[in-house]
Amino acid sequence: MIKKMILTIVLFSAIPFFLWAQPIANTLVVHTEAGQDTISKYIYGQFSEHLGHCIYGGIWVGENSAIPNTRGIRNDVVAALKNIKVPAVRWPGGCFADEYHWQDGIGPRADRPKMVNTNWGGVTEDNSFGTHEFMDLCEQLNCEPVICGNIGSGTVKEMSDWVQYLTSDGDNPMTALRKQNGREKPWQVKFWCVGNETFGCGGIMSADFYANELARYSFFLKNYGRNSLYKIASGGLPEDYDWTDTIMKKWQTTDGWLQGYLGGYSLHFYTVNDWNKKGSATQFGETEWFATLSRTLHMEELVQKHAAVMDKYDAGKRIGLIVDEWGNWFDVEPGTNPGFLYQQNTLRDAMVAAVNLNIFHNHCDRIKMTSIAQMVNVLQAMILTREKEIVLTPTYYVFKMYTVHQDAVLLPVDLQTAACTSGTNSIPALSASASRDRAGRVHLSLANLDPANSQNLRCELRGVTGARVSGEIITAANMNDCNDFGKPETVNIKPFTSAQLQNGILTVSLPAKSIITLEIK
Repeated sequence: MIKKMILTIVLFSAIPFFLWAQPIANTLVVHTEAGQDTISKYIYGQFSEHLGHCIYGGIWVGENSAIPNTRGIRNDVVAALKNIKVPAVRWPGGCFADEYHWQDGIGPRADRPKMVNTNWGGVTEDNSFGTHEFMDLCEQLNCEPVICGNIGSGTVKEMSDWVQYLTSDGDNPMTALRKQNGREKPWQVKFWCVGNETFGCGGIMSADFYANELARYSFFLKNYGRNSLYKIASGGLPEDYDWTDTIMKKWQTTDGWLQGYLGGYSLHFYTVNDWNKKGSATQFGETEWFATLSRTLHMEELVQKHAAVMDKYDAGKRIGLIVDEWGNWFDVEPGTNPGFLYQQNTLRDAMVAAVNLNIFHNHCDRIKMTSIAQMVNVLQAMILTREKEIVLTPTYYVFKMYTVHQDAVLLPVDLQTAACTSGTNSIPALSASASRDRAGRVHLSLANLDPANSQNLRCELRGVTGARVSGEIITAANMNDCNDFGKPETVNIKPFTSAQLQNGILTVSLPAKSIITLEIK
């Protein structure tokens, strides 16, 4: 059974009658007059790896497919992703990136060599989805490409040639090769990951060794024309703060010599309690709900501690913290290839997404981009596909609801919340973040992590002159409800009306296991 542990009990005379049923243990102050930092839209980035059916079947079906497509890319998937305003897509990996040789994926598809994906399922890929196809996807989505280069099995020349192939319009071999392959004008490719998880599948490197490799590669990755590279360093294991210190120290000593040596620093963190027994994505109860939410809240500590190390060398916050792999990782669905990492997506996943996005918002002074893993058919996906069908997951609807925060000004919040407990697990009942958009509208996103009890909130909106509030909610009858093929949607966005605003005081009754976004204007 769930017990409520009250941290603070405060009664306010301004609370409407409908909230008097229980004490208000949750208070929030939104400093609408104190906003300075912008929540970068790139915090809503996506990750697409050559893994399972993320690319083949999920994004790419080929021009001759009976599934409606544009130049081989699924129309339904593109339309869904455009609806959540995807700002950036990271590709081709992941671990796959460090065995991917980009020149195998250009030119006539019939002539492209095959390769074995040794990281994910040992399947043979025909390289029909390569550089041009990925850039076409980004153009259809109107989003920024984020390319992860191969350090593990590649060379400096290979990566520098890829930059030249994509972005140069000069008189050089790579420009000529690109034009030969049908693309006359160069693309703009700003974001470039210099390796991936180099502590492990990216080469099993030490921090010192990788720091030197990063400097060497970065020096030879050139800017062409109007393209200016934002180079992202590979981080260490989630709690390896010494790795962060090593990279940042190297940046400090090379800054001014290696122009553009480092723009961002990568952090990867998956919500996994036990790597040997991750648990079912759908068959779980209260204990697993609490364990998952408790683990994902660890992101706050990781961000704070990595940011503190970065602050030692970069007090001006010139280097962005890039959380370019995050999300839930459970056991694969029964009967599917273990190497394809296909899992369902429930209300629990939606809650994990909301909690992480609130954390990222509140640290947007340092966090400049993230990529949830992964976009289609893999891990905590936005979309599931099966032949001609697609399913929009509960996580998808969180991203849709939260689009109002993209490129909005963060409004600092002070949250005091009750705690909810199950057995030995205790977590904060509420998570929150707020922003003001360019039209002056304030948006407040709230998550009630308590799976069994509603939570009442009193919120003071300092500096707000608006008198109207409207809202949306994501919840479901059961914590493991999901959307599935051939069935009506169970988890999506619905109107929310249990909020009142009077004289700058907002009172909200949040149902159990719910995610809410309010608009005040």
